[in-house]
Formats: sequence, C-alpha cells, structure tokens
Amino acid sequence: MAASAFEPLSTLSLTQGSFVERLMVANVWLVLFNLIPAFPMDGGRVVRALLGGRMEYTRATRIAAGLGQGFAYLFGILGLFTNPFLIFVALFVWIGAAQEAGAAQVRSSFSGIPVQRAMITEFRTLSPDDTLARAVQLILSGAQQDFPVIHGRSVVGVLTRQDLLLALARHGEQQPVGEVMRRDIQTADSSDMLAGVFERLQECGCHTLPVVHSGELVGLVTAENLGEFVMIQSALGGREKGRALAA
Repeated sequence: MAASAFEPLSTLSLTQGSFVERLMVANVWLVLFNLIPAFPMDGGRVVRALLGGRMEYTRATRIAAGLGQGFAYLFGILGLFTNPFLIFVALFVWIGAAQEAGAAQVRSSFSGIPVQRAMITEFRTLSPDDTLARAVQLILSGAQQDFPVIHGRSVVGVLTRQDLLLALARHGEQQPVGEVMRRDIQTADSSDMLAGVFERLQECGCHTLPVVHSGELVGLVTAENLGEFVMIQSALGGREKGRALAA
C-alpha cells in the first residue's frame, strides 16, 4: 500500500508530489552530494585520508582542496547555463576548500614549534589597583590592545580593549582595573607547542593569551602576531626553495 502511494520521479518538483517522497529524494541527493571527492564534503576528507598514507598531510590537503575548487568551477559553469542555484553551491564549495587548505597550511607552519619562538616579549602590564585612566594612557602610547593584569608575579586577569571601552562609558576613568578585568582566563606555558596554543586561542574566543614560565608572565600570544609568524615562515620557506632550485 505504501509503495503504491509513491509517484514517478519525473512528476516530482519542489512544490508538487508526495511530501515524504520529495523529502526522501532530497536526502538521497544530499548524501550523493556529500560523497563528491572534494572539500569541504566528506568525500574530500576520504580523498585526503587516502593521499595522507602516501604523502605529507599538508600536501594531501592541498590536493584535496584543489579538487574541491575544480568541482566548484564546474558547478559555477553549469549554473550559468542550467540551474542558477549551482552557482551558490559553487561558492560554498570554493570557500570551504580554501578554508581547509588555509587551516592545514597554518597547522603545518606551527608544527613542532614552541610558543616562546612566536610570542610577544615586549608588552605592558597593569595592576588591579590601577585606574582605567592608566590603561587609556597605555593604549594611546602604543599598539597593544589587551593588557595582562599582574598581582605580585602572577597573572590574575586580562583587561581587554572592549571591556575597557564599556567600563569607560559606564563608570569613567577612575574605575579600578581589578573591577573590570576578566578573571576567568586561560594561559599558555612557554614550552607549549604553537599548534596547540593556536587551537586554544580559537576555542576560548579570546584575543590575547598570556604566556607564563614557572608561574611568571613572559609573553603574550595574539591572533595578529601568529598571523605575522605564519607570513614570515612562508617567506623563509620560499627563500629556501629558491636556494634549492638555484643549486
């Protein structure tokens, strides 16, 4: 009885035909689309896993991402002449593939490098008893936006630029830093690997991560300085490749 209720696929459309049958067909198409051997679909991850057994992880990701962008280009061309919706699919696939390739490149740049090689070592600090006026002076005198708050030799908080601006609007410059700073903060040890610190920085959603050694503040890590570190590593890598080709 249930089988006889189904209609021929040729009669189905977005608005016509059995709802159950349309839903089933849509799910089948989603499964098939997800199996395309290109990032960011699961099929692309399978391709990377197969290639990863024969070559370095970053190169395997780059090849799988290239396949994804090739499919995106194909979808875009087909969308121009058939269904315009394919153009949006092409954009989704292209952006997803580029993000996967970029993330793999970043992880490769950080691999095996301790955080002390990339951290900021010239920075300013505040104490809980300082006023927000002192924080304003430090912001205007340099490029630092977030300030670790030190009590004795220990990090007890971080005053972010966003929290400073909100507190200035509500309470003025004489508000103590200790009443505005963020106390629930994460820190990194100077011996931690940069790849793990980068992931922690993303997970916590914070802009600045204090770096400590034996409980004492020795540096800061921010998304900006990690980005600059990646660019420097890429430039040095290109220089080494140039020397190898010249030899």
